[in-house]
Amino acid sequence: MISENGTEEMQEMSEPQRTEKRRLRLKMICCEVLYREVCFCAARSPHVVDVRFLEFGLHDRGAAAMNGALRAEIEAVPPPDAKDGYDAILLGYGLCNNGTAGLGSTRHTLVVPRAHDCITILLGSKERYKAEFDAHPGTYYLSPGWIEHHSTLKDDSQYILNRLGMNPKYDELVAKFGEENARYIMETLGEWGGLKSYDRMVYIDTGLGPVEDLVGTARRRAEESGWSFSILGGDIRLLEDMLAARWDPEKFLVVPPGRKIRPSYNDSVVGSE
Repeated sequence: MISENGTEEMQEMSEPQRTEKRRLRLKMICCEVLYREVCFCAARSPHVVDVRFLEFGLHDRGAAAMNGALRAEIEAVPPPDAKDGYDAILLGYGLCNNGTAGLGSTRHTLVVPRAHDCITILLGSKERYKAEFDAHPGTYYLSPGWIEHHSTLKDDSQYILNRLGMNPKYDELVAKFGEENARYIMETLGEWGGLKSYDRMVYIDTGLGPVEDLVGTARRRAEESGWSFSILGGDIRLLEDMLAARWDPEKFLVVPPGRKIRPSYNDSVVGSE
């Protein structure tokens, strides 16, 4: 049995006893951008962890579509009293532009990190994320999952343009309007898509995957964009704690059955209602 603050009712037991007598069955629903890190942590967890990875592009569909997809996944998880039921559902997402707001379960406890997005999760805490953002607000972050599951930087900055049919190919514009006009149009669309606000690229190195190749890819993308480049050490302790059922209320929101996730608009990032 899991209480609202994320502790197990047999808390007075020693750690070996608790692990032996109360191994939890946990279902994690997660963005594939965290694929390598979650698989690593799941393999080290003392509990039974099954992971359902959802496509990276779910973010691009907007908050309502993302929310609906996650809600369907949550509702499909067998309840704790079922033969192959789960004791809790872990969400490998942050608030993600309110894509997780309003989510809840009538049958399961939900656990979500106190994070705005996956960058917070990869940096290890909301405090570190805030410090990095305050020091370098124009930073574009890459990680193993961002590189491996999201094809190009252009796709990320201009997915809205793609959906509106406003992302033409450069050679098509040259054929229609000439090279100088084509260049001007592409620059204008790039500014509208948001890339102009960045001047720095950071690769978050979690130590997983072919690090040398991934760093090389990130460095090339920075050079192509005319940005400075840095490598920042990742921290996967949030994921480790999450999958090991160490749910410190300062780091995780534990949502009991019948309650829902809501944005808190303060340092706690998320709350429940």
